[in-house]
Amino acid sequence: MKISIFGLGYVGAVSAGCLATDGHTVIGVDPNQTKVDLINEGKTPIIEKDIGEMIAQTVRDGLLRATTSVREAVDNTELSLICVGTPSQLNGNLDLSHVRKVCQQIGAALRDKEGFHVVVARSTMLPGSMRSVVIPTLEEASGKKAGVDFGVCNNPEFLREGTAVYDYYHPPKTVIGETDTKAGEMLVELYKKMEAPMIRTGVETAEMVKYTDNAWHAVKVAFANEIGNLCKAVGIDGHKVMEIFCQDTKLNLSPYYMKPGFAFGGSCLPKDVRALTYKARSLDLEMPLLNSVLPSNQHQVNKGLAMIMDKGKKKVGVLGFSFKAGTDDLRESPLVDVIEHLIGKGYELKLYDKNVNLAALTGANQDYILNRIPHISKLMVQDMNEVLEFAETIVIGNGAEEFKAVPDRLKAGQSIVDLVRISPKQSGEQYDGICW
Repeated sequence: MKISIFGLGYVGAVSAGCLATDGHTVIGVDPNQTKVDLINEGKTPIIEKDIGEMIAQTVRDGLLRATTSVREAVDNTELSLICVGTPSQLNGNLDLSHVRKVCQQIGAALRDKEGFHVVVARSTMLPGSMRSVVIPTLEEASGKKAGVDFGVCNNPEFLREGTAVYDYYHPPKTVIGETDTKAGEMLVELYKKMEAPMIRTGVETAEMVKYTDNAWHAVKVAFANEIGNLCKAVGIDGHKVMEIFCQDTKLNLSPYYMKPGFAFGGSCLPKDVRALTYKARSLDLEMPLLNSVLPSNQHQVNKGLAMIMDKGKKKVGVLGFSFKAGTDDLRESPLVDVIEHLIGKGYELKLYDKNVNLAALTGANQDYILNRIPHISKLMVQDMNEVLEFAETIVIGNGAEEFKAVPDRLKAGQSIVDLVRISPKQSGEQYDGICW
């Protein structure tokens, strides 16, 4: 394939060297004449393991060259990768001036070019940037229509400095955010030899994936540091603790818990986070990440409550109010918090959860319901149909199997607030998901 790469910085230079090594014909484009000259001399413009040898060899083989001419690069290639920088502004927002400028230049070159050309953004941009900046700039400059006259994709990179060449050939995933199938197919062909999951999705999702990855990496570093600081303060080897922590790939390092939804609850997580942060305070340790966990969780409780109240209906039915499906435990259930607020604001409620049955409860759970939340026990019913007949707003509070058919049973005037994503395909005016 004939490929042009705009921006010969870190991502651009690595991409150029790797793609040329794979046998593609690559033209690097950069306004900096020094970078262009270095590439044409077979030298790397960046310091990165293995890339110098790859650039030298592919230049000798005639597979890689560089230019300052945008038109020359576009005219002689079928696919363009945008790898220019997106630095931070003083307020934290991204500076997309480099992206906008290169899109104007590529678009101008496309105006007179025949054939279907694909423009691929690898630069890291916030969700919506493709639709608000990249596509309209290309269309305005070219006088052509994206998805019809030329293709546009977003293709986030997952390269770490120091191991970028290895990461290029061993990616955790290949994400293609496409505006049209034809453009997406060209990228699939480009990466077909990669042994990694190939994920084709919309451009906004692809944009967000990169930020989600990096935010998670940042959270992991901050989390490990806070645990390490606390361990040192109490005389424990933090590295040993985290080594053991990381051996748990069932819960700790896994997809478990990584689904957007309602707040956590139960007898363990809230209690243990409180205890850990209290211990840190007693040792005069700053733990801003862990200290923010419970407030963040409460924010999700407040959001769920606001969604219910925003429906403007006074009759509310709650399906499932233990802290998760398959349990009768109501201790620190976030749904109990929501229910108590609704009662206090004068809402009429009926509650159903087949696992929370007063006649069958014993021990701590029975004591908690009868003595701590007796006002809630009086609102419980034994039949889900009674809730569905009564409620104007139906809240799905946990993922019990019997609730999956509820969205299909709505009557006129009823609406659902889904806190668990009971079914991934729900939509419409009567349906409202908390994070989707």
